[in-house]
Amino acid sequence: MFKKNINPALDTESILKDAQRELTLPSRRLFAKRALTLGGLSLLTGCNLTDEPSVNHMLERISRMNDGVQGWLFDPKRLAPTYTQAEMTRPFPFNAFYAIEEVPEIDGDDYRLEIAGLVSDKRSWTLQQLHKLPQNEQITRHICVEGWSAIGRWGGVPFSYFLKQIGADLSAKYIDFQCGDDYHTSIDMPTALHPQTQLTLTYDGQILPPKYGFPMKLRMPTKLGYKNPKHITSIEVTNTYPGGYWEDQGYNWFGGA
Repeated sequence: MFKKNINPALDTESILKDAQRELTLPSRRLFAKRALTLGGLSLLTGCNLTDEPSVNHMLERISRMNDGVQGWLFDPKRLAPTYTQAEMTRPFPFNAFYAIEEVPEIDGDDYRLEIAGLVSDKRSWTLQQLHKLPQNEQITRHICVEGWSAIGRWGGVPFSYFLKQIGADLSAKYIDFQCGDDYHTSIDMPTALHPQTQLTLTYDGQILPPKYGFPMKLRMPTKLGYKNPKHITSIEVTNTYPGGYWEDQGYNWFGGA
């Protein structure tokens, strides 16, 4: 998720270091080269290069192909870089598809996380119940598709642990997220089970502020920013492709960072 026309200063040196770490494998270098195509870039940025339906259809097919290749290259055990508190971006920027004045106000006392789909336990969860689950912390880089990045400190429940708690079918293809700000997105199961994928409840040691996604967001340092939903209200495990807010407008679905 991101807001148009945000352009904080890039931490170019750090981004290049991260990229070099990720491109150590020959297969990743080759994929990066091939991903920088007209089709890949146009679908990643959501731009229509032409009104010709046949060309747009071709670009959509290229994007779906890129999704498949990214999924094939994704290593569920490979960790994204982590940082120290001294390296954190302060203040961490607000990013959404709306202005900060439009951040939804969600009552934490009445909040219920709804569970649906291919799970054995569909009971809803209160915010208090979520905070009682085992927590971990990460200081990782958020990378926006618009070209900026920021490092933040996130705390919450390992998503793989939560999925096991609700008896999710871990062989299912997708997990769909609906949000209190009318946003929605979906991810693949291997990313959901990645050790750094987190149901985030705190930021920098404090309850997650509304501008960062209260009462809960999904933090995935292996994905671009628009794949990290905020203000989550429901989670569904499914084998039916769910799409997403930006993905339905042409953005790359896999969205790997």
